[in-house]
Amino acid sequence: MSLSRGLHRAPRRALVAVGVLSAALALSACGGDGNGTSGGGNTNYVTSKGGISTVPKGERAGINTIAGETLDGEKLDVADLKGKVVVLNAWGSWCGPCRAEASHFTKVANDLKDEDVAFVGLNTRDANKQQALAFEADYKVPYPSLYDPKGKLILFGFPKGTLSLQGIPSTVVLDKEGKIAARSLMAVDETKLRSMIDPLLKEK
Repeated sequence: MSLSRGLHRAPRRALVAVGVLSAALALSACGGDGNGTSGGGNTNYVTSKGGISTVPKGERAGINTIAGETLDGEKLDVADLKGKVVVLNAWGSWCGPCRAEASHFTKVANDLKDEDVAFVGLNTRDANKQQALAFEADYKVPYPSLYDPKGKLILFGFPKGTLSLQGIPSTVVLDKEGKIAARSLMAVDETKLRSMIDPLLKEK
């Protein structure tokens, strides 16, 4: 293959990759499987009637790299939060269910600010940061969000076959060892969010 032909093909591959990312997010946007099931992989998790999937301690997998720049321009790596229960929430300012759950996330985050819990948002498909920042201001969100406009962190941040962020909104909670412990593929209220976090705070 000539060098010129290779150079022409490389951008084409990049465009295809971006297209796949956009299509995947479009299909999952503002949706989610209400029963919390996930396709593919050897998953050893249990799904409750409320649509929250959990993995028993000892059978949990770690995440891939979830790191980057926040909406405020700060650097953040979820791996640095090990030792705390970490709540990861995928959201967009354009998403109605995200608005419905935002006040619940704000309340629980404030209630648990003195506990070993960290909240991290993953903001996606907001081409303009200002819209996302306005959303955070409206709901007085007290924690940072990684800016992930193309959804790369959401799609590639979790090993295949694990409980991953899929729809928008969706939430994954990591235990204190940084392992994937619980997930919801729908908007959650305060009660459901606490039901994902509280058992992990009690683990030793």
